[in-house]
Amino acid sequence: MSESRRPAGDLIEAVLQNMRANIEELKYSTVAPSRYTVYISAAEHSRLEGIIGRLQAETIRALNEELARHNRASWPQRLLGQWARRRRPALQNADVQWHVEFLPDMDSELQHELDIVVHSDLILPPEPELGGGERTRRITTVHSGPKTTTRQQDSVSASATVAYGRLTYEDAAGAHRYDLVRDSTTIGRGGIAFPVDVRIVSSEDVSREHIRIRRDPKSGTCFLIDLSTLGTTLNGRHVPRGVDDVDGTKRENGQESALPARARIGLAETVFIDFESGPA
Repeated sequence: MSESRRPAGDLIEAVLQNMRANIEELKYSTVAPSRYTVYISAAEHSRLEGIIGRLQAETIRALNEELARHNRASWPQRLLGQWARRRRPALQNADVQWHVEFLPDMDSELQHELDIVVHSDLILPPEPELGGGERTRRITTVHSGPKTTTRQQDSVSASATVAYGRLTYEDAAGAHRYDLVRDSTTIGRGGIAFPVDVRIVSSEDVSREHIRIRRDPKSGTCFLIDLSTLGTTLNGRHVPRGVDDVDGTKRENGQESALPARARIGLAETVFIDFESGPA
């Protein structure tokens, strides 16, 4: 096989790897995400276009086999009998069926032609301390050459019925206004491996994921988290970086800054966003 081609089976294995990273054990069951979105280069998608349907079918078959493998009793469980099997909740699809899409990278955001990006979203039960909002955990797995990185992003659905604040800013695409209704809003240049809520059209000085605004649903207080490479300012002062680089992967460290009722947020001194709290 040509070295310039990645075996199509690698895409199936990438989905399975993502699934294993996004499993959640509940009280009576263990659930796996039902929806997977796979991005490959436009050239690779064109090469595989004639077998995309079969690729989807075989990926679904592999997901079902992974469930069966996980739920199959191991030899210690067989020795201990039914009691041991009951100790581990069965792994289940979180939905009634699997949803698998293979999409082309039309904006050439992938670094290499053979790179793979896999997203999975798992909807989790609400936590009372988060105000009852529904939680979604997204796992993004990026396969670039021999290197594989996995990123986790958690979001909470809106607990507010109306906008609790707004952002106004101007970027290379013009002037914008964005009403804040979710308890977590990520802002940056975005991309297929970095989905954001507010996409900034700017130079690369602005990071793919530059900041996150988090609202505490109990107190209503908003916080700013700096996720960037080149820094963020709040009313002219640099805020502490909210992520650490660990083995090439960004991990949030808990650093965040309270947002006043009115604030001017600078993204790498390139794009400035005006934040204002309160209903529109």
